[in-house]
Amino acid sequence: MLLNANTVSNLLMRYVTIAIICVSHAVAGEHPDFGPNVRVLEPGSPDAQREIDSIFATQESGEFNANRYAILLKPGRHDLNIHVGFYTQVAGLGSEPGQAQVFGTLESRAAWKKNNNATCNFWRSAENLAVTPTLDSNTSTWAVSQGAWLRRLHIKGNINLWDGGWSSGGFIADSVIDGVINSGSQQQWFSRNAAWEKWQGGNWNMVFVGVENPPPGEWPAQPYTVIDRTPIVREKPYLFFENDNYFVMVPPLQRDRRGVSWTGDAQRGERIPIERFHVARSDRDTAVTINAQLESGKHILFTPGNYQIDQPINVSRPDTIVLGLGYPTLMATSGNVIMRLADVDGLKIAGLLFEASEKESPNLLEVGEPGSTADHSKNPTFLFDISCRAGGAQNGRCRTFVTIHSSHVVGENLWLWRADHGAGAKWDSNRNAHGLIVNGDDVTMYALFVEHCQEYQTIWNGERGRVYFYQSEMPYDPPSVKEWMNGSVRGFASYKVADHVKNHEAIALGVYCVFLDAAIIADTAIEAPQTPGVRLRNMIAVRLNGKPESGINRVLNDLGEPVIHSKTSKLLSNK
Repeated sequence: MLLNANTVSNLLMRYVTIAIICVSHAVAGEHPDFGPNVRVLEPGSPDAQREIDSIFATQESGEFNANRYAILLKPGRHDLNIHVGFYTQVAGLGSEPGQAQVFGTLESRAAWKKNNNATCNFWRSAENLAVTPTLDSNTSTWAVSQGAWLRRLHIKGNINLWDGGWSSGGFIADSVIDGVINSGSQQQWFSRNAAWEKWQGGNWNMVFVGVENPPPGEWPAQPYTVIDRTPIVREKPYLFFENDNYFVMVPPLQRDRRGVSWTGDAQRGERIPIERFHVARSDRDTAVTINAQLESGKHILFTPGNYQIDQPINVSRPDTIVLGLGYPTLMATSGNVIMRLADVDGLKIAGLLFEASEKESPNLLEVGEPGSTADHSKNPTFLFDISCRAGGAQNGRCRTFVTIHSSHVVGENLWLWRADHGAGAKWDSNRNAHGLIVNGDDVTMYALFVEHCQEYQTIWNGERGRVYFYQSEMPYDPPSVKEWMNGSVRGFASYKVADHVKNHEAIALGVYCVFLDAAIIADTAIEAPQTPGVRLRNMIAVRLNGKPESGINRVLNDLGEPVIHSKTSKLLSNK
């Protein structure tokens, strides 16, 4: 029998899929092979401090290096000083935060930068731990900016969110701090469903959603925006170890919640055995093998590494989980979309960094298909801790980082970054028009960071969108006013609600500018239709630095004072 090339290819793919499934079944019940970049530490391990210090030595200043690490602490007491650098995730393996306990410190500092400037302390995180700080007056220092997070922590002391220099934004959720949080120089910060003794300080844009004991004071006299309850929430899935087995916990969907999820009699969620996950490794997995595992019914757990992705990873089965450990980086290699999510219920995508390559991709992450109309209100798709970048580690081009066609999607802690420094960070090199385009209805975003894209950075076309906290810097590098015109308008607003939209709500939006290469004046920071159902409040434009006679002329449409000779302009509401 003669076989044509397509038939041979299909047969090979079928046998590859069968082989992968057989291998997966063969290791069921055994401990997963997380690979060399996951360190699982036993309580009292004599080598634990040395391993942690060795990782930090390479990652403290490794802003664009290729290393990725996850440090996982098994339940019990760990007497450790954990310093967290780039591309490092520290997580406890208990089913509750109090089961993996650190006595010592958990820190992110900025000593590697002049003046302890933490504005480049990106891509690091800590989750699911209890920490008793025994140094610095029972205080942990967590000086970070974008792409970093704290989740499911119990800090039995205080936290400083700066290290003596500038710091520029971060995220904390589902955490208890027994003492004081001192925000210091933080330009902006997002807190959700957390509790503390006291919040101290604030700069331009501090947002508290579903938080117990938020600080007193209101915008614009104080830079605080307080939302009493989180309208829709599902905590991020997490890995844990119990009875000599690994599981992933999927917390339940909740609405109108205040406070943390793991105290008292709160419902914990669904426990999924690790055998139902394909544990992906960058030294052996491709888009083909990952797609085969997805088609076989597996969830995906990405271990730390850099994955060369030459075709879309297709997530099409409802309720699929794609969970990253240690900042796994999915790198487009041929101008392709990296991941496509079908218009189905209940997907959970978490902890991934998507990176563009020299050949331009249309999108890095697509959610749904154009024209998606399904109702997912009872079981939304969630995106947690997602970073995208073009440039920095390598030159990259991407038309749009994330496009959402589906309805009822919830995003949390997204940082979509056209690099302003590093490899390829030039106006004509790392081309990137948009960070986020939302076409679906009823999409909600918590803590949305979009920076330096060259046209409208966020475009909202769907109805009934909601945004709680937005932070954006305009591109630093337009070479001239002529080369950054939006028709007859000078520059592009960062945040654009489409003219046809009838209902939209956005709360606490900060747009900053630093025009380094030319005396640019952008006409406005935010554009939105003037209609009763479009409600925006607590907005700020900030001129951080730049050429003389540069800045932003208005905050929203034609409202708000210029920031050309002044530093900030606040606008309470568009109504």
